[in-house]
Amino acid sequence: MKVLVLGGTGVISREIVKLLVAERREVTLYNRGSRNLSIPAGVRQITGDRMDRQNFESAMRGERFDAVIDMICFNEADARSTVAAFGGSGAHIVICSSVAAYKRPYRSVPTVESAEELFDDPAFTYAFDKAEVERYLNQVITERQLPVTMIRPSLTFGPGAANMGVLRQNYGIIDRIRRGKPLVMFGDGSTVFSFTFTPDLAKAFVGVLGNDKTFGEAYHVCNEERTRWEDLYLAFGRVLNCEVEIVHISSELLVEANPELFSHLFFEKTYPGLFDNSKIRSVLPDFSCTMGLLDGVKMMVDWFEREANRVDPEKDALEDRLVELHSRWKTEMKALAE
Repeated sequence: MKVLVLGGTGVISREIVKLLVAERREVTLYNRGSRNLSIPAGVRQITGDRMDRQNFESAMRGERFDAVIDMICFNEADARSTVAAFGGSGAHIVICSSVAAYKRPYRSVPTVESAEELFDDPAFTYAFDKAEVERYLNQVITERQLPVTMIRPSLTFGPGAANMGVLRQNYGIIDRIRRGKPLVMFGDGSTVFSFTFTPDLAKAFVGVLGNDKTFGEAYHVCNEERTRWEDLYLAFGRVLNCEVEIVHISSELLVEANPELFSHLFFEKTYPGLFDNSKIRSVLPDFSCTMGLLDGVKMMVDWFEREANRVDPEKDALEDRLVELHSRWKTEMKALAE
C-alpha cells in the first residue's frame, strides 16, 4: 500500500510513520522540511507548503496513493484543499480531527460518538475549527460518497510533545518537581481523564487504512484507563522519586491570567475525558490502548532527559506568579475566618 502522510514529523505523525515503515508500507511524507528530524530509511519526502494551496493541490494531483493521512488539517480551508487534491484520486483520506470537536458538556460519559454534537462556539478557535472541518467533510461524504475517515484523538503525549501539563511546559514539570517548586493544577485536580500515548494512537490511524467499513465514519481513539488530572503530576513524582506539591486554581481564573495559554482548560479539559472505544473496536477488533499513565510518563521523562531538557523561562515565571497569588489568597481567606 502506498501511503502519503501530510505532516509526518509531528508528535503523533512520527509514530504513525514509524508503524507504517514497520508494516512495510510504501511511505511518502509531504511537509515543509523545517524540522531537523531523521526520516526513516526508505521513506520518500516531498518538500512543500500546504498553505500554498495551488501548488500543493497541483503537485498532489500528479501523484497516486492508496491512502492519505492528513495530520495538518486544522480548519475548513485545509479540509477543502485536501479534498481538492485527493478527492478525485480514489485514495482513502484519513483526517486527524480531535475530541475537541465535541460540544460541551458531553451528552454521554463515557462518551460515545453517536450521542454527541459538534462544537459550535467560535470563542474557542481550535475546537470550533476542528468541528468546521468535520461539518464540511460530512457534507462531502454525503454528496460525493468519498472514502473519508475521521480520527478524533484526545490529549495525546509522545516524544516531541509540547503539550504536557497545565502550562504545557515540557521539561519545566521535571525541573519544578526536582527543585521542590509547586505545580499549578486547574480546579481541584479531580476531573477524571484518560491520557493517551502516541504508540497506541498510531495503531488506529494505520489500522483503518483501506478498510471500507470506516468510510464516512468518525472515531475517537483514546486510552480508557480511569485517572484524574492530578494523577499526571503524581506519576511524574513517582518516576522521579520526588514529592510533588500541587497548587489548585480554577480554570476560570487561569483563563483571565492568560487566555491564549489556558482557554483549552476552560472550554475542554474541565469536562470528564472518558471515551468509549467500542466503535473503533467494531472495525478493528484487536485494537486496544495498552500504555498506561505511569509507563507513558516514564517514556516522556526519558525523552525530556535525552532531548528536551530546557525550561521555558516565561512559563516558569508565570507559574511562580500564580503560586504567589494563590498563597496570598489563602492568607486572606484565613483572615476572613478569624
